[in-house]
Amino acid sequence: MTTTPQAVRRASPRTRPAATTPDPAHGLLPAGEPVRLLDPTGTPLPAHPDYPEPPAEALSELYRRMVIGRRFDIQATALTKQGRLAVYPSSRGQEACQVGGVLALRDTDWVFPTYRESMALVSRGIDPVEVLTLLRGDWHCGYDPAARRTAPQCTPLATQCVHAAGLAYGEAHQGRDTVALAFIGDGATSEGDFHEGINFAAVFKAPVVYFVQNNRYAISVPLSRQTAAPSLAHKGVGYGVPSEQVDGNDPIAVLAVLTRAVAHARAGNGPFLVEAHTYRMEPHTNADDATRYRDGAEVDAWRDRDPVTRLETYLRDRGVLDGPTAAAVAEEAEAYAADLRARMNTQPAVDPLSLFDHVYASPTPQLVEQREQVRAELAAARDEDGDA
Repeated sequence: MTTTPQAVRRASPRTRPAATTPDPAHGLLPAGEPVRLLDPTGTPLPAHPDYPEPPAEALSELYRRMVIGRRFDIQATALTKQGRLAVYPSSRGQEACQVGGVLALRDTDWVFPTYRESMALVSRGIDPVEVLTLLRGDWHCGYDPAARRTAPQCTPLATQCVHAAGLAYGEAHQGRDTVALAFIGDGATSEGDFHEGINFAAVFKAPVVYFVQNNRYAISVPLSRQTAAPSLAHKGVGYGVPSEQVDGNDPIAVLAVLTRAVAHARAGNGPFLVEAHTYRMEPHTNADDATRYRDGAEVDAWRDRDPVTRLETYLRDRGVLDGPTAAAVAEEAEAYAADLRARMNTQPAVDPLSLFDHVYASPTPQLVEQREQVRAELAAARDEDGDA
């Protein structure tokens, strides 16, 4: 029998069906559409085989902390307008992400926040006045990071991605099952530190969850000007990191996806990348004019997807939440805001000499000289005030 060239080509390994070749991306790519367990009205959708609904008690606590977190955020915004804070980056509209990220962790796990995670930090139980210390300008960090297992809020984009990878690797190296969760924004995925951090974590199987809150804008730069990827979650496949995308305004889906991501990391499987599709309702900070780069119709469309209302509707329909319970949560939130307001109205005592603290473990001769110079100037100023 004569073998034709066409038959040779059909038999060539180069032209075998792709199905016979293992797909290196299998199990790494996110779902084609963001995971969603509730529709925008709070109506439950069919159960997801990979993401079971969290227990009712967890959802009740999620609702409670979201309500308190939103009230905190509104109060902090007001304090900025009153001059009590130098700047405040609101996370209103991102409550499901802020609180869901914290609730998916144990108290012994670590959080690596950005400047926008004030709501997440108060949800973690950190004193709100200590959380706002950085934004007030009193000190670089108002809480004890080691005691709270929460890194200082990070202003440079994505640098905490490297920190989270290093700490998680160190914890695993010492035999502890600690997980680190790094909050990042969509703009941070365009930074080199993000790629370095996730690559290190993947190579050394560091137990890190990289949680991207894609709120559509890096200050004023829209997502379309940042990336050509199908989604930010797709960036994980290049590093061998499994990923998922989730509706970031669906609190139940956020908690379910993050719970699985944290379990994946804790089991020794390395990092996990989660992208939450959400929206920042307020300007980037109080110094930003958001009307210059987005229109009101866009904001209104996202307001109809409000995560707090969405969860409240679901819990009421399910009989988990009733009127008196919701009223009690609202009252607790108001008391929380009132306490914060009262304590923030007290002028902080600031020691100018603290400028020289924690610069070096052992101060250099130049630093000692500078400190003494400032001390002398302060003493001279006090003497002049006394004479006057």
